Amino acid sequence: MSAVKIALIDSGIGLLPAAAAVRRLRPDAHLVLSSDPDGVPWGPRTPADIAAHALACARAAAAQRPDALIVACNTASVHALPALRAELEPAIPVVGTVPAIKPAAADGGPLAVWATPATTGSPYQKRLIDDFAAGVEVTGVPCHGLADAIERGDEDAIDTAVAAAAALTPPDIHAVVLGCTHYELVGERIRAAVQRAERPPLRLYGSARAVAAQALRRIGTVPRSPAHPAGSLTVLHSGRPAELTPVALGYAEGRALAAPSPA
Repeated sequence: MSAVKIALIDSGIGLLPAAAAVRRLRPDAHLVLSSDPDGVPWGPRTPADIAAHALACARAAAAQRPDALIVACNTASVHALPALRAELEPAIPVVGTVPAIKPAAADGGPLAVWATPATTGSPYQKRLIDDFAAGVEVTGVPCHGLADAIERGDEDAIDTAVAAAAALTPPDIHAVVLGCTHYELVGERIRAAVQRAERPPLRLYGSARAVAAQALRRIGTVPRSPAHPAGSLTVLHSGRPAELTPVALGYAEGRALAAPSPA
């Protein structure tokens, strides 16, 4: 079984959870992380502008000749996936990211969907809820400033944004869907803020593992033993060769990607 190369794109460090999930499933996979520090954040941009920035990141990643590309960003998946697939497929399979509303609803509600203010209440999120959570009580929670705070590694701002979103979250929920890839980097902090002492353990639903598994399925390969040496890591910042930033290394997922191969 030959090694594989998986590329991931995002405006910033929201690609770390999916990249770490790929590394867990295929330790030998060569990873290409293509982000856009020159253009971050993408959320406030127009759909056409988001697509243009996502295409630029994808083109830089495609030059590394990956076997598949993961769009590790909810915003880009909404606004740029058709353009990315039109340009790259079938040569490079493109896998988008969808909030894990379907599995969360299948496990029963009530549940909350934490997402950016632009996504909360959007036709896109409403359609997902209508399609996959009919009959389940779902509360959309706008998380003002949380993704930006995570991107900066601003601990105080993260705590403030998490607390504000937790205050908008109903006390009787069973689960939280993390509707932005950045949020998975602070999942346990979100759990701690929302968990009520008298309630059953709160379930968190992210997309990283499912997206990583789908990328492997698209290229017809399977997970490997953790004993395999880790593959290489290529980091691109707005198309330029780079390294993982100190902020990225401040999160467990970033440190896992930077860890040397086992002897």
